[in-house]
Amino acid sequence: MSLPFYQKLHQHYDSSYRNRDLRTTMSQYQQEKKSSAIYTHGSTAYSSRSSAAHRQESEAFSLASAASYQQQASRATASTHAFAASRKTASAYDYGYSHGLTDSSLMLEDYSSKLSPQTKRAKKSLLSGEEKENLPSDYMVPIFSGRQVHVSGLTDTEEERIKEAAAYIAQRNLLASEEGIMASKQSAVSKQSAVSKQSAVSKQSTVSKQSTVSKQSAVSKQSAVSKQSASTLHQEEAFEKKSRKVAIREKAEHLSLTKTLEETEAFHRKLNEDHLLHAPEFVIKPRSHTVWEKENVKLHCSVSGWPEPRLTWYKNQVPINVHANPGKYIIESRYGMHTLEINACDFEDTAQYRASAMNVKGELSAYASVVVKRYKGEFDETRFHAGVSTLPLSFAVTPYGYASKFEIHFDDKFDVSFGREGETMSLGCRVVITPEIKHFQPEIQWYRNGAPVSPSKWVQTHWSGDRATLTFSHLNKEDEGLYTIRVRMGDYYEQYSAYVFVRDADAEIEGAPASPLDVVSLDANKDYIIISWKQPAVDGGSPILGYFIDKCEVGTDSWSQCNDTPVKFARFPVTGLIEGRSYIFRVRAVNKNGIGLPSRVSEPVAALDPAEKARLKSRPSAPWTGQIIVTEEEPTEGIVPGPPTDLSVTEATRSYVVLSWKPPRQRGHEGILYFVEKCDAGTENWQRVNTELPVKSPRFALFDLAEGKSYRFRVRCSNSAGVGEPSEATEVTVVGDKLDIPKPPGKIIPSRNTDTSVIVSWEESKDAKELVGYYIESSVVGSGKWEPCNNNPVKGSRFTCHGLATGQSYIFRVRAVNAAGLSEYSQDSEAIEVKAAIAAPSPPCDITCLESFRDSMVLGWKQPDKTGGAEITGYYVNYREVIDGVPGRWREANIKAVSDEAYKISNLKENMVYQFQVAAMNIAGLGVPSAVSECFKCEEWTIAVPGPPHNVKYSEVRKTSLVLQWKPPVHSGRTPVTGYFVDLKEANAKDDQWRGLNKAAIKDTYLRVQGLQEGVSYVLRVRAINQAGVGKPSDLAGPVVAETRPGTKEVVVNVDDDGVISLNFECDQMTPNSQFNWSKDYVPTEDSPRLDIESKGNKTKMTFKDLGMEDLGIYSCDVTDTDGIGSSYLIDEEELKRLLALSQEHKFPTVPVKSELAVEILEKGQVRFWMQAEKLSANTKVTYIFNDKEIFEGPKYKMHIDRNTGIIEMFMEKLQDEDEGTYTFQLQDGKATGHSTLVLIGDVYKKLQKEAEFQRQEWIRKQGPHFAEYLSWEVTGECNVLLKCKVANIKKETHIVWYKDEREISVDEKHDFKDGICTLLITEFSKKDAGIYEVILKDDRGKDKSRLKLVDEAFKELMTEVCKTIALSATDLKIQSTAEGIRLYSFVTYYVDDLKVNWSHNGTPIKYTDRVKSGVTGEQIWLQINEPTPNDKGKYIMELFDGKTGHQKMVDLSGQAYDEAFAEFQRLKQAAIAEKNRARVLGGLPDVVTIQEGKALNLTCIVWGDPTPEVSWLKNEKPLVPDDHCSVKFEAGKTAYFTINGVSTADSGKYGLVVKNKYGSEISDFTISVFIPEEEARKATEQSQKSNKKSK
Repeated sequence: MSLPFYQKLHQHYDSSYRNRDLRTTMSQYQQEKKSSAIYTHGSTAYSSRSSAAHRQESEAFSLASAASYQQQASRATASTHAFAASRKTASAYDYGYSHGLTDSSLMLEDYSSKLSPQTKRAKKSLLSGEEKENLPSDYMVPIFSGRQVHVSGLTDTEEERIKEAAAYIAQRNLLASEEGIMASKQSAVSKQSAVSKQSAVSKQSTVSKQSTVSKQSAVSKQSAVSKQSASTLHQEEAFEKKSRKVAIREKAEHLSLTKTLEETEAFHRKLNEDHLLHAPEFVIKPRSHTVWEKENVKLHCSVSGWPEPRLTWYKNQVPINVHANPGKYIIESRYGMHTLEINACDFEDTAQYRASAMNVKGELSAYASVVVKRYKGEFDETRFHAGVSTLPLSFAVTPYGYASKFEIHFDDKFDVSFGREGETMSLGCRVVITPEIKHFQPEIQWYRNGAPVSPSKWVQTHWSGDRATLTFSHLNKEDEGLYTIRVRMGDYYEQYSAYVFVRDADAEIEGAPASPLDVVSLDANKDYIIISWKQPAVDGGSPILGYFIDKCEVGTDSWSQCNDTPVKFARFPVTGLIEGRSYIFRVRAVNKNGIGLPSRVSEPVAALDPAEKARLKSRPSAPWTGQIIVTEEEPTEGIVPGPPTDLSVTEATRSYVVLSWKPPRQRGHEGILYFVEKCDAGTENWQRVNTELPVKSPRFALFDLAEGKSYRFRVRCSNSAGVGEPSEATEVTVVGDKLDIPKPPGKIIPSRNTDTSVIVSWEESKDAKELVGYYIESSVVGSGKWEPCNNNPVKGSRFTCHGLATGQSYIFRVRAVNAAGLSEYSQDSEAIEVKAAIAAPSPPCDITCLESFRDSMVLGWKQPDKTGGAEITGYYVNYREVIDGVPGRWREANIKAVSDEAYKISNLKENMVYQFQVAAMNIAGLGVPSAVSECFKCEEWTIAVPGPPHNVKYSEVRKTSLVLQWKPPVHSGRTPVTGYFVDLKEANAKDDQWRGLNKAAIKDTYLRVQGLQEGVSYVLRVRAINQAGVGKPSDLAGPVVAETRPGTKEVVVNVDDDGVISLNFECDQMTPNSQFNWSKDYVPTEDSPRLDIESKGNKTKMTFKDLGMEDLGIYSCDVTDTDGIGSSYLIDEEELKRLLALSQEHKFPTVPVKSELAVEILEKGQVRFWMQAEKLSANTKVTYIFNDKEIFEGPKYKMHIDRNTGIIEMFMEKLQDEDEGTYTFQLQDGKATGHSTLVLIGDVYKKLQKEAEFQRQEWIRKQGPHFAEYLSWEVTGECNVLLKCKVANIKKETHIVWYKDEREISVDEKHDFKDGICTLLITEFSKKDAGIYEVILKDDRGKDKSRLKLVDEAFKELMTEVCKTIALSATDLKIQSTAEGIRLYSFVTYYVDDLKVNWSHNGTPIKYTDRVKSGVTGEQIWLQINEPTPNDKGKYIMELFDGKTGHQKMVDLSGQAYDEAFAEFQRLKQAAIAEKNRARVLGGLPDVVTIQEGKALNLTCIVWGDPTPEVSWLKNEKPLVPDDHCSVKFEAGKTAYFTINGVSTADSGKYGLVVKNKYGSEISDFTISVFIPEEEARKATEQSQKSNKKSK
């Protein structure tokens, strides 16, 4: 809803804020004639005014205002002018209305709905856009229309309200201009004079020839305008003359009336107003009506109160304006009876109407609904066509056409929410709008504490088409508050609100305070920025010592601390800023435990003067005109500035003092700087404060002043011409906090609200200044731990604390906070239990006639569904006669409330028809009456059968059963009731499908119904029977669905430690108004002397004082205000015996034993006797017995009791022969006793003694180097054997020695004992490695040894494991072809003879022959098949047997595998034959032959080949032709001869023998070297001579 600006900015809507003069002026204005043109023409006259007339009127008004402002002489004169101006302005309004003026500053668009804030309606502001921009932020007009709900009215009629609004507009213009509208002739003159005066003022800065010309042209233009509007202003002058004539008289009347009012107020002040005034109260409330279209309807109500309340009628929360629809509404008020008449009702009059009564003591509203019915077929669809003038006025207009009133509902609404700093949170709800208009989206707006929430980096809004969501990306305590979603469709809107609480984040340092909040800039200029914040609610357990302020320049991430010592005052001026740059700030709190988390950063603030900021924001909007103004004034440079003025101390704390002043008038055109000086009070010793850095702004913050000391301050100005005279000194200022810490609030009063919240109210702190708000804390009674209820200070004196535990009792305290700090805590409130507030009960239902006599009737009814949180204390019955279908007036049947759900009404008329209604009452008051019953005739019942049972109800609903209860009929018939029949049917079944549940009548008034089908809905009824027969059935009970609801619990029996027997029940589905009702055999047990009942929260307990035979029965517990939740427990004779036995056991208890007495041997050979009890209290005593004698703690026995675990122990260092016997532990815990015995005799004792001795020796062994794990073996993956042992308690000097068969084994590596493991690796283990292995550890502390026998069975076991590992290492069988045949083979890591190898072919073991052989070559295991045949095809399996298990490898030698292997075999075989028969030289030829010249050379060699090879010779790789000198021959196909007779040097060279047959050829080369003896001798001599020369 849009409110006028004067109501938006003003926080109090009370008529007492009106000043006395203004009220008098308005009341005089209201006395003018009602036939004025303002009412005759109405709002439609506004549109007829032309734009030219609008401009003329605006210019005349503005010029007159300016002239009058300058002519103002004194306050008295201004008051007189103001009064006259209000009359003139009102006259101007009359003139405007009569001539159709539309000036936004004068007109009112719709008086009925625009001048008073109306709920559920949007409206336009009274101000134009220009007026809004010029409106100051702190401007408040303490006046408003009397139509608002919270305001007592000033006028009595709608016309007077409109005049009242017009008077307000006149007064507003008066405040803005200080003068009314002048006469037309005078205004023309004043225009010229005003222009000239304005020009004279402007000459002080710049004067130009162009300005003179423009001034003259402006005057001429204005005079021209005045001539054009001469006729219009003529009428205005007439109004003005009339107003001035009566002005003096009205002023005199005003003074007389003021005197009378003052005398009356003085008289009333002497009276005790509290005994005279009281709030409005409706004697008769308006009643709802349902009428047909075109009929009239009247709503009546009567109101009492003093002063007499003012009553206003609303339609759908919108005030009714009788002038908007003349003749539609008639509102009358006569003798306290108020009437609203609606004529010719149409469908749009269907609405909720509210009568609001208000006086100075408060406001009260009453509601009534009017429903207008329409005959079928009468709706005119043409009314919905665009442009049809018959469209109902209440239809809303949208951009897509017309729609009737929108209904806006919220589903899946967000509830009160709790978050933590830094977390994310989403608030959302589904919005349902009817009727739905496609493509027309509603306007969604979120508010926090009444202020709109704008999307930012902290919060985002989302609208998905039917769901609105508000998401917090990073919660802060600033986000805490009341959040409201407002959905607007056209002129209608609805809203929903819920509170959001934000708890502090976990502190990084334990005990550190929470983060401050709401860091904002209070003041900013060039030299400093004042930062303020709010103190946190949580101080971490110790008082906050102060705060550190951090700053960061925008665009950087570098934070710097602004203060060295913490400041306590929640405001601080930050200095050392760079002019023109923007900064953000944060604050951290500190206490003795450390510094807390920082606050949320502030918004960016620029270090600029406010005037500079305004200049930067206000950019010139007018276009460039091309005109340059040249000044004629000489510059005033070189002028020493004068002293500053109005120097004052604006803020003073113990940490700093802020000075403020105005710049000097004489300062020239250049900028000036300021120097601040101080002196101690009582002296004239002035010291300059800012010696190094001059001040640029007319404000300055001083630090480092002595707290408690008095100072005076003054300021000097300076520029290039010099330093000016000082300003006047300030008054003496004492350094210290001027703002006191507020006093604690008082009278903390908690009151119930809901089952999880409490409303806390308090008296506000007295004399508190600059109060920020209040913090509220809560504590569970007796806990001593206080938790904050809010983390953002709240204003006012009332707050709802949410998130409390239902049923818990809390106390509350409040503290106030302002900038000086937090007050002391208030006194703790009284304790209050958290549960829903008590309300009046809902109406009873199902009124029936139980019995009828000649002059009386007995009525019965069902109790209300909701009791209002308190027990129903009684009922009131009303009745009325019905004659010929017309009911009469209601009469009271009982003056005193009745407690039962039945009542006999006497003194009725026989054969008269009556109607009844019943209202329930509790301590909160009387509830709403029930619906009117059926018509019952008062006559004597003569029927012999009984009447219907009543008060039929069900409980203990389960998936297959329920319990039905009822009360006997009031009318029993001619004979007493002998029993009852119960009938049942499904809820949707027909009446002929009732079936009886009991064949024989039952005498009890309850029945457990069995055999129900889960999930089926049933209804039940009861009939009574006597000797005459079966009576009428009761009212139906149900429908009820047979189901066991989640969380259903049963009654549980319990026997406590004292033997007290109780029945316990717990319900998790209770409502705030639910209660537990116990009964025995379904008869209430409230007054039973044998039982005690105690209920707390959602638990209840019924205790038996002395359970006996008389207590046998069914005990049930029902939960009220629920849908049949309850449970029962049967105590029969068998259960009684069990409970009594259990009670006896608890009365005379034994100490339960968890473990009987036992013995164990400890590490050092100690003996531990121990037992464990279920529970040991601090008073438990233990007696230790050995052979019937008590033993005590001493050198031999050590005793210990652990009461937490219930373990009882006794220790003995050593068992000796005399310790054989019986040991007993006896326990005494209060009246509970217990014991446990252990017998140690004979072999049992000897075995224990031997074990103890062994453990003792073992402990001694372990004092030196020893084996933690003895020697063992392991087969590695490489099929090696690893002997290993684990050693402990070793050091560097410890040696380890290995032995085999008592012979030392040399080990290559020295053990380092890093991991405590010693190893000996034996590779390729075989039979030769069998033997006894021993390893010895030794040093100066002793030695230890370990032996391992690897012989006989131990060796066989090891070899089996070795063979297994070898077998597992075997590769898959592969096929290899050879020249002899086909070979199958597999590789193993290594082979030992103990590994047995067996081959099989197609499942048959292979018999080895010369053709088929098996063997092992190195690590290869093979099977050779020579000259393979097709019979050798098939699957071959190699089995490796490790002594226990066979490991197989298989290959398939058939098909393609066989064919490829056989082909390769043939190829290799032929290659072998060729290689065997190939021609070759077997030997005989040398590589080199050296022979003397002239000698004969004979060479012989052997040649082989089959067939016999061909032989040829080569010389120097050319065929050699034999001759007589060189001859060759080949004999017997084997021997080749080579002969040279008389060798010469020509025979030297390379020779070759070539042998060749069909399988191949071969060349055997040799070289012949021939030498001459003389030549050799000469070469030797030359060589000798050369060597001799070198030696010389």
